[in-house]
Amino acid sequence: MARLPVLTRSDAPEQFMEAFDEETSASGGVVDSGPGSVMIYSPEMRRRANHFVGYFRQVTDLPHKLQELAMLLTARHMDCQYIWYAHAARGRQQGLSDALVDALRDRRPLPDLPADEAALVAYASEMFNNHRVSPDTYRHAVEQIGVRWLVELTTMMGYYTTLAYNANSFEIDLPEGGPEPALPV
Repeated sequence: MARLPVLTRSDAPEQFMEAFDEETSASGGVVDSGPGSVMIYSPEMRRRANHFVGYFRQVTDLPHKLQELAMLLTARHMDCQYIWYAHAARGRQQGLSDALVDALRDRRPLPDLPADEAALVAYASEMFNNHRVSPDTYRHAVEQIGVRWLVELTTMMGYYTTLAYNANSFEIDLPEGGPEPALPV
């Protein structure tokens, strides 16, 4: 059971009512699932954070396959069931192999990967585990992915780490009957 009840308009902070209304307009006046159901407790913060989401969904030309891989790597590192639930099937749809998604989920050795995916996995693994990336790993990631996309992927992993902290800390419920097995944690 989630730790926070669904925030309703009557419980939203008065000074942030405009942001609350804007952020809930597409969902019937409430946000009742996912990390957004936590972030809406600070409506203006959520509105500002959603600029990242809008950029990744509507502006960037960063391949969806790499975006989904970055999200899955973050979900696995953070043991975040909700992000895994939301992105494992989508990652497969965007071209990530079943073998890769299953190996990430189960923390098994990864299969051979295309060069861009392998570079992102190495980069993310060092970043998450060491909080830094070695010169060789960085150089290889730039060669395979490019500087702009690497900046975007790094920012995306940071943003999804924020979402994972919210989902994990506030024990966000998963919808019933998801398309993917849960993460073993």
